[in-house]
Amino acid sequence: MSCAACAARIERALRALPGVLRASVNLASAGAELDYDPARTGPGPVRRAIREAGYRAEDLDDSGSGFARRQEESRRDLARQGRSLVPALFFALLLLVLAMGHMVGLVLPSWLDPEHSPLAFGLTQLGLALPVVWLGRGFYVRGLPALWRRAPNMDSLVAVGTGAALAYSLWSLTDMVLGLDPAARARDLYFESAAVLLAMISLGRFLEARARLRTGEAVGALMRLSPDTALLIRDQGEETVRVDELAPGDLVLVRPGERVPVDGAVVRGASSVDESMLTGESMPVAKAVGDQVTAGTLNAHGSLTVRAERVGRETTLAGIVRLVRQAQGTKAPIADLADRVSFYFVPAVMAAALASGLAWLLIGGAGLSFSLRILVAVMVIACPCAMGLATPTSIMVGTGRGAQLGILVKSGAALQAAAKIDVVVFDKTGTLTVGRPEVVEVLEVPAGLDPDRALGLAAAVERLSEHPLAEAVVRAARARGLDLPEVRDFEAAPGMGVFAVLDGQRILLGNREFMDANQVLCPDQDPGRGLGERGVSALYLALDNRLAAVFGLADRLRPEAAEAVARLRSMGLDAVMLTGDTEAAARAVARGAGIDRVAARVLPERKAREVAGLKAQGLRVAMVGDGVNDAPALAAADVGLAMGSGMDVAVEAGDVVLVRPDLSRVPAAIALSRAVMRNIRQNLFWAFAFNVVGIPVAAGVLHLFGGPTLNPMLAGSAMAMSSLAVVSNALRLRSFRP
Repeated sequence: MSCAACAARIERALRALPGVLRASVNLASAGAELDYDPARTGPGPVRRAIREAGYRAEDLDDSGSGFARRQEESRRDLARQGRSLVPALFFALLLLVLAMGHMVGLVLPSWLDPEHSPLAFGLTQLGLALPVVWLGRGFYVRGLPALWRRAPNMDSLVAVGTGAALAYSLWSLTDMVLGLDPAARARDLYFESAAVLLAMISLGRFLEARARLRTGEAVGALMRLSPDTALLIRDQGEETVRVDELAPGDLVLVRPGERVPVDGAVVRGASSVDESMLTGESMPVAKAVGDQVTAGTLNAHGSLTVRAERVGRETTLAGIVRLVRQAQGTKAPIADLADRVSFYFVPAVMAAALASGLAWLLIGGAGLSFSLRILVAVMVIACPCAMGLATPTSIMVGTGRGAQLGILVKSGAALQAAAKIDVVVFDKTGTLTVGRPEVVEVLEVPAGLDPDRALGLAAAVERLSEHPLAEAVVRAARARGLDLPEVRDFEAAPGMGVFAVLDGQRILLGNREFMDANQVLCPDQDPGRGLGERGVSALYLALDNRLAAVFGLADRLRPEAAEAVARLRSMGLDAVMLTGDTEAAARAVARGAGIDRVAARVLPERKAREVAGLKAQGLRVAMVGDGVNDAPALAAADVGLAMGSGMDVAVEAGDVVLVRPDLSRVPAAIALSRAVMRNIRQNLFWAFAFNVVGIPVAAGVLHLFGGPTLNPMLAGSAMAMSSLAVVSNALRLRSFRP
């Protein structure tokens, strides 16, 4: 495809096929994505439709090797363009000096001077122009057949414009050979215009292709993170194997300075692992036995033995690459106008060029030479490429940059929606909080136990329970290195507490209701009352029905939560918290995070209704959740941001996936979307403005009021640079910092 008109025509050809529900063609990624009914059509008719439209297609190999092959092909094409470009520019420059040198005082030898030897002057110009035309023959090979198929594209404009200049020049040269006023005809040659146009447009295409190649660097960098080989540990020793030969359950050795080849768990060794290319977090993360590691991360200094859990296309890294590639192939709704304009653009420009040339010739009283210059200038200044590249290049670079920051955007539509958000809704547990209750304090009671002794007894009982609060008590005791004695006669009272016996002593551990039911506390006696007011759950320990200690347990607020909410407020966004927890617990967490609007005791199925209620108020809502029980609310929101370290549920649930559970990525994701949309609007403005201003100037509007006309060579150069400007502007997103 050479321009947006090509993409628009292929898109229409595909949509016309029976059974095709949706078709999207992306100029920047050179890809098409379809949803179709396999009972009515298939890959064969799709390829045939594309071939009948004048193009060819192949199935997209979205593996790492497939992407690397396409990148290598693009580099080879770029090298071929470069090899053709050098001689084309050389001959075009010689021709320009020959034809226009007299304007800067250059004196030609008499045998080449147009006044003394006009025929030699004309034939030399032809001789210099032919190599340029041959090197730029692709414009004619692609453009003229497209014109014949009544599907003109950018190459058609170049072919017709430069072809008209060449044809007129050959006609004048023929008159010179026949002796029909050779001196006058020598001043009426346009070989240099055609040659310089072809050379400059080829230069623009080369620079544009080189810039577009860089838009895929982020995906390429992600793919290069995965090593090609791994050190597999077998019974007989270690063996270097290809990564694609590994299977779940294999043990691999990761030495210092090597990248982890699989997703898995550390079974031996300790080290620090650099996860920055996957999570955006620059600080290395300590890893020890039992910790999870991810393929593509860099082992810093210690050796790790890792048991593979996910390999190849199942790893988190492979999932991230697929998600980014999917996003880069999508369009944002803002591109619809450019797509519609691009389809009709080339025929409209050709009609405008013919109308302008004929108007100057028939109405304006200008000569054929002047009218031809107008026609050629209008033909070559028009640039649907810039319009077609304005949106997809920004999306490609923006989503690639997001992936480097640990922000995975699933589509261009999600990017556009995130830029317009008014309010951000947070789930509490696992989102604003770490999602794991912890013992935050131990209250001593009159005639109670020493805190460590109390915690050890509680953990000894809770070790036999599977309740999340029980796990928190056991973790706290083990963190302090306490001994956990063996208890017997364990019994649980669901929703209330547990019983056990130690050395003949009856131990009770549970909530206030459990204590009341066993007559441990008097109605007006509750040492843990103040904990509830602070959003901390009270867990009571009693020995032989006498209160021995009170433990305060809470799910800690994420350390970055308050800063993230403050950042959202500074961006003009409001924040709301939804939780199924009690009002007191919800208010305590909300105060710590700096959130004023809270809805407590909201069950998962009601969260979606709360989101819908905000949308009914005319607000555009983003929902931030952990991607599991928040899935309905994530789907109901205008934009769902799924947090978590896994890729499974999060990818399905959210429009944006935050690779690591870090709330600072929420304002970063919205800032990125705003930056991308601002970049797209800049690109579209300049693309449309260039054509809106450039085409009338090329048509000679300024000349009507005594101003200058636009030389076709300048018109062609400006057209070539417009696409480069759009791609270069998009590449600025690579340096985005949240």
